[in-house]
Amino acid sequence: MLTANQCRAARAWLNWSQADLSERSGVSLSALRDFEGSKRTPIKNNLAAIQVAFESEGVEFMFNDGGDAVGVSVAPSG
Repeated sequence: MLTANQCRAARAWLNWSQADLSERSGVSLSALRDFEGSKRTPIKNNLAAIQVAFESEGVEFMFNDGGDAVGVSVAPSG
């Protein structure tokens, strides 16, 4: 499952603000703020929408065999 740390890292790689991610994912800005601030975890479909927004820009999320988050990578553009 996508983590708040992965979300912040992906936004940093893409130079997106929380508002940018909100617009691209359709997830409310308040939900994103709470997620990245570790106040609450978004519902499944919102997490999926966030992940899809990033993946459409070449971001890949890495997880271990147990499903724990282990990193973020961005495919080179060009």
